[in-house]
Amino acid sequence: MKKETFGELLGSMKEALEHAEGKRNLRTATLPLPPAPLNGRAVKRVRTALHASQAVFARYLNVSTKLVQAWEADRRVPEGPALVLLHIAAEKPELLEAIRHESQASQRRATRVTRRRQRRNGDSAAAQSGTAARA
Repeated sequence: MKKETFGELLGSMKEALEHAEGKRNLRTATLPLPPAPLNGRAVKRVRTALHASQAVFARYLNVSTKLVQAWEADRRVPEGPALVLLHIAAEKPELLEAIRHESQASQRRATRVTRRRQRRNGDSAAAQSGTAARA
């Protein structure tokens, strides 16, 4: 073992011992428990409470429609961030609705900007082709 690594380990052990003896106050954090697993029936209940199709619900959670179908058929179990989002959706469905409305509004804004750019570029392209035809 390298001297540097050994020194770090020794220092950490001394800190832990001092903390255990009450000589040192180390910062501690309590982590929340992981969310409880959900079965297919629970996933479907959350989805139907939001009045969403499987495809729309999949878009809410940023997963595939096939995955939502697998959850609801109990072939797969939600995990990680999707499980957390499912619990949030179950407890506060209005949050997912608000996110969906904001997402739709920003998508409409982006579409309008894209259309304006296309019109501008299309108009300038037509003007350039007209100029080229005269020359």
